[in-house]
Amino acid sequence: MAEAAPILETRDLTIRFGGHAAVDGVSCAFARGTLTAIVGPNGAGKTTYFNLISGQLRASAGAVLLKGEAITGLGAPARARRGLGRAFQLTNLFPNLSVLENVRLAVQARAGIGLDFLTMAARRGDLAERAVAHLARVKLADRAEAPAAALPHGDQRKLEVAILLALEPEIFMFDEPTAGMSVDEVPVILDLIEAIKAEGDKTILLVEHKMDVVRRLADRVIVLHNGALVADGAPAEVVASPIVQEAYLGLRAAS
Repeated sequence: MAEAAPILETRDLTIRFGGHAAVDGVSCAFARGTLTAIVGPNGAGKTTYFNLISGQLRASAGAVLLKGEAITGLGAPARARRGLGRAFQLTNLFPNLSVLENVRLAVQARAGIGLDFLTMAARRGDLAERAVAHLARVKLADRAEAPAAALPHGDQRKLEVAILLALEPEIFMFDEPTAGMSVDEVPVILDLIEAIKAEGDKTILLVEHKMDVVRRLADRVIVLHNGALVADGAPAEVVASPIVQEAYLGLRAAS
């Protein structure tokens, strides 16, 4: 039986800042329904690679393909409309709107409704119901009326995940989703990522430094070092490989 075509692929993806290649010719394909962890030392190019895939940065060379179609020339909003969902390492919220309003805007965007959320809220109670359901999944339903800016950092990260859920992407991109969270808050996000993975038809890309999280969640691990792809395989195999021991784990042990 022929192997299914990848839902997402990068081909020789490269970006240069001056003479430095922050991402250097990375070719990688991602299958539907899998969770791939992207690891590497600080400065390896992980977040830059994410930015190239999601459209926050334009590539110097190479291509990004979604369902076999080149999307390299599209900006971030157009890629999001095609099913690429991105949660950032730093929160990306409307701080002066309430928690509920932040998520309701995402629900409306997914439904193809304009962003006049105040009038829409009066006419479409189902939008608020769906937004509350997403907040409940991240344990924020009790903070629905609070301004987003008033939330502690960990709750802002949860809110960003709720917004991502509301957009219903086919591909979820998480950039260190538990960064800055307390030990008590981390399980909420990890359980949620596991639940998305269990649906079976969503593809997840996860940038993560914590190897215990990688071992728990990942089907596959790819390693970037100095902007290049240096390892790709099953988590146990990749973590044990000499190049990762030297380029990643060794550097952490020496710090």
